[in-house]
Amino acid sequence: MKFDVAIVGSGLAGLSVALHLAETRKVAIISKRELLDGASNWAQGGIAAVLDSGDSHEQHISDTLIAGGGLCDEAATRFIVENGRAAIEWLIEQGVPFTRDDSAELGFHLTREGGHSQRRIIHAADATGHAVQVTLEQKVRAHPNISLFEHHCAIDLITSDKLGPKSAPHNKQPHCHGLYVQDVKTGVVHTVAAEHTVMATGGAGKVYLYTTNPDTASGDGIAMAWRAGCRVANMEFIQFHPTCLYHPYAKSFLITEAIRGEGGLLKLPPEAGAAAGSRFMLAHDERAELAPRDVVARAIDFEIKKRGLDYVHLDISHKPAEWLKEHFPTIYARCLELGIDITKEPIPIVPAAHYTCGGVVTDLSGRTDLPGLYAVGETAYTGLHGANRLASNSLLECVVIGRACAHDIEQKERAGTPYLPDWDESRVTDADEEVVISHNWDELRRSMWNYVGIVRTTKRLERAQHRIALLKEEIDEYYRNFRITSDLLELRNLVDVASLIVNSALQRRESRGLHFSRDYPETLPKALPSVLTPGRRA
Repeated sequence: MKFDVAIVGSGLAGLSVALHLAETRKVAIISKRELLDGASNWAQGGIAAVLDSGDSHEQHISDTLIAGGGLCDEAATRFIVENGRAAIEWLIEQGVPFTRDDSAELGFHLTREGGHSQRRIIHAADATGHAVQVTLEQKVRAHPNISLFEHHCAIDLITSDKLGPKSAPHNKQPHCHGLYVQDVKTGVVHTVAAEHTVMATGGAGKVYLYTTNPDTASGDGIAMAWRAGCRVANMEFIQFHPTCLYHPYAKSFLITEAIRGEGGLLKLPPEAGAAAGSRFMLAHDERAELAPRDVVARAIDFEIKKRGLDYVHLDISHKPAEWLKEHFPTIYARCLELGIDITKEPIPIVPAAHYTCGGVVTDLSGRTDLPGLYAVGETAYTGLHGANRLASNSLLECVVIGRACAHDIEQKERAGTPYLPDWDESRVTDADEEVVISHNWDELRRSMWNYVGIVRTTKRLERAQHRIALLKEEIDEYYRNFRITSDLLELRNLVDVASLIVNSALQRRESRGLHFSRDYPETLPKALPSVLTPGRRA
């Protein structure tokens, strides 16, 4: 299968690149499941951009830099913020049904979230990601130049250095020529040749036991790019969303930041005894519930551990019932299904792994270290998010960098692709011990949750590093000897990403943003990213 551009991932980043390129290029979109099964579809809050004359680029940049703990790349931040309005206008042109407000300058309602000094979050009620994804999905499905490969798992990139000396002379840098993908339903492995390959596979939340991410978030693009020779950066900065619904029958249901932005209060539950019902955020930060996510998540973690709790409460029941139903219909409906009426009672919540702030090192066009390979969205590290992502900047980055990536590809001369060999399955057999995969999967996620969570110590990190190294040996041996499955591919990627997170965390001998170490509680005067290079020890 030959294409001009192969895009792995069908979230906002991938669909943005595809739609910007489709008029001039033959594009393939490879999705592990259905197009709407990624994290973008789950995003509730909205998209941050300067859309009001009372706001400014400088304020948005400042808010981002403050949240990022001194580690944001200022040039990248400025580029993405200054291109924000154009990105929103493009989404409006595509037909995204953002919530209207005729009294607002642009005609759309803007809300505010933690860390923002202004109302600048454009949204579609409390299901913005879904509204955006459904709109773009319809465009993608209807476009004749876009081929969709749903239920296809990417295995590995095909680079010129693996094709023999003719494809990669010793004095030339390796080049990406496409990738191998497996049809999940048939098990057949296809060779996809492409002049340009774009990794838009999202983050790696599934490496943790508790996450707000969908099951597809297994760090595939980060792991594949790393194995192909690309640098990764800032992998220790995993954002834990402070407010994930705590309920035995609710998996990964996020309670949007906007609940706190609109006046929701964090309180101690009845199990806290005499302190039950009292607020606790002011004891941790003067910004209280509107403090950045890392501060709020650590505060909740502290209260839970100190008092032996399983959860805390998020209460917005003091707001009018009709207002809540209008502004948070998805959350209202889901909680009601579980017997929680948010108009009358608080919501039980816990922190959960939410966003991967680091990723594959790229420039502002999404170019990686490997020519022919791009990374966009949560998979990538542009420098925007620093040590902590500011709420609702992620979808903005997807559209802005997605557009820049497409523009860069359009400027490239067409070069074609060399002959690529088929996938070799001759040496592998069906596994008779699938339980090995599920056992390793569970052990990996529990180790990450227990040892590489919200609060870390060197001893815990070293324990995790040792266990992950053993798991990696087992998984690599399994991969070499048995026929691949989607579960095995995800596990292989997760163990690589887990190793990157732990090695990055051990390298950072300070506490900054989302990385908090009891052994190094101080913040160093100079902020430096944690950059890992394949072939070198961290």
